Amino acid sequence: MGSTAPSSDGTNISGTSAPGANTSGIKDELVDALGARELGWRYKALPAAAHGRSAGDYVASGVSLAELQTPLLTLDAAAMAANVAHMARWCAQKGVLIAPHGKTTMAPQMWRNQLESGAWGITLANASQLRVGHEFGLRRVMLANSLTDPQAITWLAGAQGPDFSVVSWVDSLQTVALQEGVLAGSPGAVLDVIVELGGAGGRTGVRSIAGALEIARAIRAATHLRLVGVGGYEGSLAHTADVGDLATVGGYLSGVKELHEQLLAEGLYAPGAELIVTAGGSAYFDDVVNVLGSCRAEATDSSPQIDVIIRSGAYMVHDDGFYRGISPFARGGEAAAGQAPFASAMHAWARVVSQPEPGLAILDAGKRDLPVDEGLPEPQMLGTTLGGPLETLHGASISAVNDQHCFLRFDPATTTVALGDVVRLGLSHPCTAFDKWTLIPVLANTAHPETAHPEAANSNGYQLVDLIHTFF
Repeated sequence: MGSTAPSSDGTNISGTSAPGANTSGIKDELVDALGARELGWRYKALPAAAHGRSAGDYVASGVSLAELQTPLLTLDAAAMAANVAHMARWCAQKGVLIAPHGKTTMAPQMWRNQLESGAWGITLANASQLRVGHEFGLRRVMLANSLTDPQAITWLAGAQGPDFSVVSWVDSLQTVALQEGVLAGSPGAVLDVIVELGGAGGRTGVRSIAGALEIARAIRAATHLRLVGVGGYEGSLAHTADVGDLATVGGYLSGVKELHEQLLAEGLYAPGAELIVTAGGSAYFDDVVNVLGSCRAEATDSSPQIDVIIRSGAYMVHDDGFYRGISPFARGGEAAAGQAPFASAMHAWARVVSQPEPGLAILDAGKRDLPVDEGLPEPQMLGTTLGGPLETLHGASISAVNDQHCFLRFDPATTTVALGDVVRLGLSHPCTAFDKWTLIPVLANTAHPETAHPEAANSNGYQLVDLIHTFF
């Protein structure tokens, strides 16, 4: 693996690279420079003892989990390393590429790790995220959205080039006309775009193949746009692995394939372009490959290169909620074929600050710290101190979450909880966990570096091995 990939014991995420190196699709020197950032009061994950030190020096000093403070979100180095390697192997076996959705983490250190592990590029969602990607030197980006802001269109036309290639989406004739109008005063400016097919009740995307073909013809006739692919997002059409939802996903993906075939037959793609067929969040990427995988083709003298690209964003971190249940590696054909499930690499740590009633403990973490949109946190383990021995919490639950507090319910006849005790929480949906933290500690179990889930006997072996900076 490259210099930014986790080491063999799973204890490194950021890594360091030779000055000026740019072999991974991102400017390594800019990512490495995050280690020089001074720590201070803006970073709620760290105690005051860290203030005034650089991120790199603080990590190198050998900080343990016990020296951090609650509320806290942490990442597990071994779990992330295993997840990234697992997905890279699977994509290689299936003959597809991956452009992980970077909006999940907005963490260039983690983007670099994914790129070093073979990712085609990074997917982003809006113009401000594009600017983050540009700032850190991403070489190849898919913008899974339509640009309709004139300022953003103008900026992208000027920012793109050999070292910053962007493919964005178009889903209406109005978008084609708007982008053409904005760029009318920019001779030579050309944006690469794909036509986005949507589905009834879904999010963005033209709702019919006939409508998509109209848009493609308009792009083909445009001066400032170049059609290089087709795609969309199936995750907005379903939310479970039930037969009905899977049928909806499959039907939609068949439409994407049909559209691609019609675009080829009508000659609407830009001449000489390497083409993209893309779909796939973190819930149904197996279905995407099953339906669209056959679209992949090597270039010949008479036909273009066609790559199938999935855009799963949550796999590196995974979770203990929504994705744990719906991930293709946890259900369906991939699980039956022996694919090991991803491991949850994120946990929250919260301290008991009040016990106002029997069987109720109030924790010092809330909506400002934890995701709740795809399920409430899951109390997993209990200890008397942060970084100390843990025991499994049986029968406990989180019944409600306020801005700054969680309501931990438990049976006082079987479970003893004291003021100051620390609870480890499993979380659901990394996309809405990362945006609450500007700095996230990465931990490795020095006693058992291969494990992603500390048991009571070794939980106090967790050490800080990295600090992940986010840019939301």
